[in-house]
Amino acid sequence: MAKRSSKDYRRTRSIKVIMSARDQELPKRKVYDLRDYTESTAAEKFDSNYAQGVPIGIDFGGSRIRAGLTSVQEPAHNYANLISKYRDRKLNKTLTYIGNDVFLDPSIKNQAKSPYDGSFITNWDYVETILDYTFNHIGVNSSGGVNNPIILTEKPAAPLLQRKNFYELLYETYNVPQVAIGIDSLFSYYQNNGVNGLVIGTGHEHTHVIPVLKGQGLLNETKRINWGGQQASNYLGSLLQLKYPYFPTKINNYQIDNLVKDYCYVSKNYEQELSTALDLDILEKTDIIAEAPFTEVIQQQKTEEELARQAEKRKESGRRLQEQAQQKRLEKLIQKEQEFEYYTNLKEKLSTLNKKLTQSTLKEEGFTGEDDFNKYIENLDKSLKKARKQDVGEDNGEDDQQPPSFPLVEIADEELNEEQIKEKRKQRLLKANYDARQRAKREKEEEKLRLLEEQKKDDEWRESNLNEWIQDRRLKLSKIFEARKERQKLKEALNDRKSHAAQIRMKNIASLASDENSTSGGGSSKRKRGAATIDKDPNDTFGANDDDWAIYRDIANVDDEEALEEEEANLVKIEKELLEYDPNFTIEDTLDAQYDWRKSITHLFLRGPRPFNSEDSHEQHQIHLNVERIRIPEVLFQPSIAGVDQAGIIEVGESILLNRLSGKGFSGDSYDALQDIFITGGQAHFQNFEERLFNEYKSFLPADSPLNVRTAQDPINDSWKGIAKWVKSGQAENAYLSKQDYEEMGADYIKEHNLGNVNVLEH
Repeated sequence: MAKRSSKDYRRTRSIKVIMSARDQELPKRKVYDLRDYTESTAAEKFDSNYAQGVPIGIDFGGSRIRAGLTSVQEPAHNYANLISKYRDRKLNKTLTYIGNDVFLDPSIKNQAKSPYDGSFITNWDYVETILDYTFNHIGVNSSGGVNNPIILTEKPAAPLLQRKNFYELLYETYNVPQVAIGIDSLFSYYQNNGVNGLVIGTGHEHTHVIPVLKGQGLLNETKRINWGGQQASNYLGSLLQLKYPYFPTKINNYQIDNLVKDYCYVSKNYEQELSTALDLDILEKTDIIAEAPFTEVIQQQKTEEELARQAEKRKESGRRLQEQAQQKRLEKLIQKEQEFEYYTNLKEKLSTLNKKLTQSTLKEEGFTGEDDFNKYIENLDKSLKKARKQDVGEDNGEDDQQPPSFPLVEIADEELNEEQIKEKRKQRLLKANYDARQRAKREKEEEKLRLLEEQKKDDEWRESNLNEWIQDRRLKLSKIFEARKERQKLKEALNDRKSHAAQIRMKNIASLASDENSTSGGGSSKRKRGAATIDKDPNDTFGANDDDWAIYRDIANVDDEEALEEEEANLVKIEKELLEYDPNFTIEDTLDAQYDWRKSITHLFLRGPRPFNSEDSHEQHQIHLNVERIRIPEVLFQPSIAGVDQAGIIEVGESILLNRLSGKGFSGDSYDALQDIFITGGQAHFQNFEERLFNEYKSFLPADSPLNVRTAQDPINDSWKGIAKWVKSGQAENAYLSKQDYEEMGADYIKEHNLGNVNVLEH
């Protein structure tokens, strides 16, 4: 098998560079701000065109209130259905803020509450205060109450108690002359000229599917799904908390509402799109980055001169630290050399003594026996060789100089004066330094020759039997991979108290504790280190053996950094060789490729199709919407996704059309309703809603069915516009419940009309 050319190898290795440079070639991604409250949303104006007797329309929704005189085309007031009571300590007063005014200050906003608890009004004091606010801004100035008819909206099958309380409040508190109450989604359908159809009203708390024939809502066939805009926002909020549990700032409900409105859309084919949602190329198009507001700490920029001075200081500090570290290593090496020399001489001396004297001498030296002594020397020799491999063996140009002389070292102290003895000690230290360097240098040269010889043999093996050589390299590589996996498994297992690894660890700890207790009563002796003496427990030999440190690492769950570095270097070397000589080993088989973030579903889901810089403050405050963009609207079609045990709008619509409307098959009422599938409410803004509904309904209808799906022109405001249109048409005159009727028949009486609820007792 032919060897790859160096050009091919460089091309293969450059793939990593190309992959890393990929993000630089792509354009910078757009980052959207998390839209929050602004002062413009909190500026409710007062009307100046008020006129008595003109009906006032109030769309009293769970999220917002739209109100105004029905003589105009648009609602004059559109504000949040919220109220906040704030205690101002400076003024010593309790102030009440309503609607968009609660957003003027964070402390006021945090105390805002709605009169609704879920889908029902529970605080009628709040309702009264909000109606005061509404009538005040409309400009009502009639004495003794509100001298205008009122048209209110409510939900299908609203509880009688809700309507009763509204009647009592309007008639007895505001003394209004007439009141009519209708269903919001039917008003919207009326505004869009609907006659026969199936109305899908997506409200704040619920979604209703209402069949309408000849302008009359068939409320006995109406179905409700417990999913609305509020649930959609709460669901997205829960998903984001699970996705980013340690997000640095709190995302408020208003921001989450805007995420749903601005970026979620109905998938045309949910299962198919979900299967490819986290593909890199797809994410480039669909992933949305939204950044939460935060205060960025801008570090003061320093001049080039200051940076240069700091760099020079760091270099100088680094040089001093290197010199100090080198000097400490040298001192330790000299101490070990002296100790090794001492014990080597002691070993030679013991070889001439009898067994009894040998045991006595070893005991005086602090050893328990010959095995302990020999083991100590062996470990000392290993430690010495390891120290010699460090940079103390660098000659620093000593080859070009004559070997230094130390004339006083060989002269006895009795022949020297006091100054010469001091100089002799200095020369002895310098000689030990020089000898240690020379020995380390020789060992490095020997190691270098050994490696060259091994490399030569390896090259000959590869040239003579390439297949066997490749197989050997692949086997070594697989062992490294397996070792990494086992190490990761061990770390995970140690977190489980009941795992086998954790139990072994506890046994080792107990064993060491037992050994310590058993030797705690032993006396102490002195073990010589050349000229120095060190206090030591004769039975305490922990640390002298490398196996002791292996036990320590096992107990403390600490990785051997040197072993990991050696493993990493060996891994890179093997991968480089296989990339060069094995045609079946590609860049995708390397460890870096296997752990590439582009292959991590978790990364793609959390951080999108680009690398994540954890040091960047902006990226720390960014959230990525990808799967959530289609998952939130999909609940309307599959409520089980969010844990709602109900049918979706397709199944509900199919049941109404097939089983509940008159006519056989798709004839009669069903045929008429098919011609106008109408969507209204806040979630009607979702992109692709019409197309998805058309395709889903078409799947169970005959091919020639006259299916038509449309969305309200203004899904949010058409309910109020329908009220105004209904009033101008004159139909409202027969639907009002007058104050006289209220006083005569009570608050339980319902004045039925085409766009309102009916008396369930009679139906």
